[in-house]
Amino acid sequence: MALVFPPQDTPTVAVADSDDRIPVRRIFCIGRNYAAHAREMGRDPDREPPFFFLKPADAVVEDGATIPYPPQTENFHYEAELVAVIGKGGVNIAEADALDHVWGYGVGNDLTRRDLQLIAREQGRPWDLGKGFDRSAPIAPIHPVSKVGHPSKGSIKLTVNGEVKQDADLSELIWSIPEMISILSHSMELKAGDVIMTGTPAGVGPLVPGDVCVVTIEGVGELTTTIGPRA
Repeated sequence: MALVFPPQDTPTVAVADSDDRIPVRRIFCIGRNYAAHAREMGRDPDREPPFFFLKPADAVVEDGATIPYPPQTENFHYEAELVAVIGKGGVNIAEADALDHVWGYGVGNDLTRRDLQLIAREQGRPWDLGKGFDRSAPIAPIHPVSKVGHPSKGSIKLTVNGEVKQDADLSELIWSIPEMISILSHSMELKAGDVIMTGTPAGVGPLVPGDVCVVTIEGVGELTTTIGPRA
């Protein structure tokens, strides 16, 4: 058997303080996982169960990259997020065992074409064009659990051109990382290289060409992204 086309390179993310790389299999994102953000998006966090969407693995972008302002949007948003990387797969993972499946943590930015997302939401359609477009998942180098433990509290902050836009604490997550892993694993098999973006705090807003966006998570690191001219 021969492949009709040459295979694409496997997307990877960096490992902090190492030349090693982590192959990315899938990127799971959870929607509205901070109460204040759920409210700013017009939803009630006390009554809605968790839901997930995906970004393609090749949406990954390195720390320090310049990202062209994407096409087909006039409302391009930042979303600061803690990222968890699965190192050991499984199905039907018990919440009590879930953290044993995490390899490490990093800082991410769930870039969003908000206008396309909201149109799809109002029409009851998938969010793919609003969330899963090219270069929509900047992720900083991943720190192994052996170095940073399992962050459950600490500052998560985002600035644009030095001005604070998002400022919250990881302890405010509605659904914890063990809960997210357990819920996902009861729906499908998780495998090493799966990435979970764990939700964003309130304060999401627009980016324009020339903006420098910095996400900082206490004890985990920092991610810098610059927005370039329109693609």
